[in-house]
Amino acid sequence: MTIMASLSRLAKPLLGGRQGKGLVGPILIILILSMMVLPLPPFLLDLLFTFNIALSIMVLLVSMYTMKALDFAAFPAVLLFTTLLRLSLNVASTRVILMDGHTGPDAAGKVIEAFGHFLVGGNFAVGVMVFIILVVINFMVITKGAGRIAEVGARFTLDAMPGKQMAIDADLNAGLIGEDVARKRRAEVAQEADFYGSMDGASKFVRGDAVAGLLILVINIIGGLVVGVAQHDMSFSGAATTYTLLAIGDGLVAQIPALVVSTAAGVIVSRVTTDEDVGSQLTGQLFANPQVLFLTAGVIGMMGLIPGMPNLAFLIIAGGLVWMGMRVTKNKASGEAIAAAAPAPAPPVADSQEASWDDVALVEPLGLEVGYRLISLVDINQNGELLGRIKSIRKKFAQDIGYLVPVVHIRDNLEIRPNAYVIKLKGVPIGHGEATPGQWMAINPGQVSATLPGVPTKDPAFGLPAIWIDSSLREQAQIYGYTVVDASTVVATHLNHLIHAHAGELLGRQEVQQLMDRIGKESPMLIQDLVPKALSLTTLQKVLQNLLDEGVPIRDMRTILDVLSEHAPGVTDTTELTTLIRLSLGRAIVQQIFPGGEELQVIGLDPSLDRVLLQALSNSSGLEPTLANNLLREAQVAMDQQTQLGLVPVLVVQHALRVLLARFLRRSLPLLKVLSHSEIPDTRTIKVTAIIGGRA
Repeated sequence: MTIMASLSRLAKPLLGGRQGKGLVGPILIILILSMMVLPLPPFLLDLLFTFNIALSIMVLLVSMYTMKALDFAAFPAVLLFTTLLRLSLNVASTRVILMDGHTGPDAAGKVIEAFGHFLVGGNFAVGVMVFIILVVINFMVITKGAGRIAEVGARFTLDAMPGKQMAIDADLNAGLIGEDVARKRRAEVAQEADFYGSMDGASKFVRGDAVAGLLILVINIIGGLVVGVAQHDMSFSGAATTYTLLAIGDGLVAQIPALVVSTAAGVIVSRVTTDEDVGSQLTGQLFANPQVLFLTAGVIGMMGLIPGMPNLAFLIIAGGLVWMGMRVTKNKASGEAIAAAAPAPAPPVADSQEASWDDVALVEPLGLEVGYRLISLVDINQNGELLGRIKSIRKKFAQDIGYLVPVVHIRDNLEIRPNAYVIKLKGVPIGHGEATPGQWMAINPGQVSATLPGVPTKDPAFGLPAIWIDSSLREQAQIYGYTVVDASTVVATHLNHLIHAHAGELLGRQEVQQLMDRIGKESPMLIQDLVPKALSLTTLQKVLQNLLDEGVPIRDMRTILDVLSEHAPGVTDTTELTTLIRLSLGRAIVQQIFPGGEELQVIGLDPSLDRVLLQALSNSSGLEPTLANNLLREAQVAMDQQTQLGLVPVLVVQHALRVLLARFLRRSLPLLKVLSHSEIPDTRTIKVTAIIGGRA
């Protein structure tokens, strides 16, 4: 007792400082372990047993009000601490029972006496049966079931991690989330796997605690008989009664909190993650259907009318169920009445005014038309997420590419299918697809382990095979290796892909002028003598469009304007100006395709084909049909070979051939990048892994 008091006095100033929270755990462990060694007086045992009961109730209530498992991530550690606390109290109480049990039923404190006498009526036979039943319930039912759920949950969570990581990467690449949000979501995925893994192991503590409680009961009874008869000259029946009641009280005061904590563990691992706690889920789903309540009331009422049955109890329950059903029905009716009483939209008034220039509708640069079933995706009042994601797409596009894409004009279109959407560029459709609100698209990246029931479809952005599935199959699809996205993400990803693919067309004169005004505020000398003196705005727009068409961002406008200022007075051809800019941006272009300092594993040209292409370029005769077909076919083969090796398809050619091959291959093989040797920095190493033209 003196040592524990000293430890408590030592802990007080420490807990008041900044490191107090960090010292709580170590001090608590030291105090718990000290109880196994140091003798405790009965009054202190009463306080600690009461604290143990209060702590177990707190743990159960916290688990009931938890929205998701990670909100109570400390639960495995709490499980360990509470188990150690109970075992320490068992050891301390066993010491007191065996040493002072002969003095009377209150030898180990009032709490143990109350549990041994009042709860079981002083009948040790009843107490033994109650204790065994509690152990069986805790060990065989609750703990075993919770441990099995934690084991399966840990396995499924680990299996689903790749799919969840791919979904996060897909949202990040599509511009739907930022790097900070992606990092946070990755950490949550890892924490969820760690939590279920820890719960799988922590559940073994509770099972071991139940077995230990049973053994401690037997030890207390047998040890009490030996001590009472041999050392204190008690009669066998007197020793049996005294020590058995003390052992039962000790066992019950430990097993009841253990049962409460085991129930909390079962609640944590068995609940489905939603925006509601367990109590709200139970009341909202179990008592929400009045038909279920009325049918149950009818069955219970009929059973209550059978002669010999406890009619009053059955009829009271049946009446309560009828009352609840009537209340639910009344609440639903009042909700529908309020919705029906909402004012209807006023009918349109015929416009009798003369036509004016205000009636001329200009074509929007970028538009999105949706069917009536997709209106909920773009309606803020219905928690539509698509508008926010489109804003994120435009922001990320501006950061990555270098200019602000025009606003996306969204409208509904009753002429298209209800679940369809159309993406338009300057009034012309450039993409279309279908989405199903309330369902999820499971995209097959090529390595799934099983199939899923649903409606087969294709990812509209990249053409990958996919399935529309119910929300209940979402986690199962992630476990199988699918990339699972909702309807808003499907539309947003498709829109983001098309914006990047048509970045050059979206850069109009207005965007170029706004870009020049933006640069002129920070670096007026860059454009003072360039636009429009040496270079017209139209020529500058064409050069920037050429760069965007070849997948080169225009963020580094300082370098672009420096090159144009140097060469624009003597060079008027926009293609040649684009080539000169690419040479200056070579390091950034290569870094974009091959991040880091890794080796450049690329596709090369056979020397004989290289000479033929140079000759065709010098004669200005163009590519012959046979040569063009062979070149296109072998480029496709080399590109597929690079893709199978997990490499970026990049063709490296002589500087003179780059423009010719880039234009020729861009339409048929848009994913194949064409670089010239002059654009690659001298510090980067090149390794040719495939050859075009080496086949007979």
